[in-house]
Amino acid sequence: KYDMLRAYLHLMIHETMKMHPAETFEPYQNASQRVASLFMELLERQFPIDSPEAFLKLKTPNDYAQSLSIHVNSLNRSVKEITGRTTSQQITSRIIQEANALLKHTDWNVSEIAYGLGFEEPAYFTNYFKKQTGMTPNAVRTAVV
Repeated sequence: KYDMLRAYLHLMIHETMKMHPAETFEPYQNASQRVASLFMELLERQFPIDSPEAFLKLKTPNDYAQSLSIHVNSLNRSVKEITGRTTSQQITSRIIQEANALLKHTDWNVSEIAYGLGFEEPAYFTNYFKKQTGMTPNAVRTAVV
């Protein structure tokens, strides 16, 4: 009885999928485009950070390469070819974008944001943020108010 119901359910799902095929599917032109797309998707899946306890699991290009089961040099070459920016630049840009959003739209203190973004020490985050933006996290926060 249950096998027959399961078979009918699978048949209905299959027929429905045939009626409405995925319209957004675009075949990749080459392997680099596919790798860069998978990297960007993996990068975006880590954000937004919902709580200070939820931290980034993938922080370095090597982490992403291992997750995609490719060599880090291959990942870097593909991302650079497609986006014009290195893997590290893409990661840095996204972390700074998220840090700005957290500073502007949450009441988390800087250390909570730092830990949430995968930094071991808040001072490392402050230095990193200042190097990338030219402003300290506290300056960004007070500029909003």
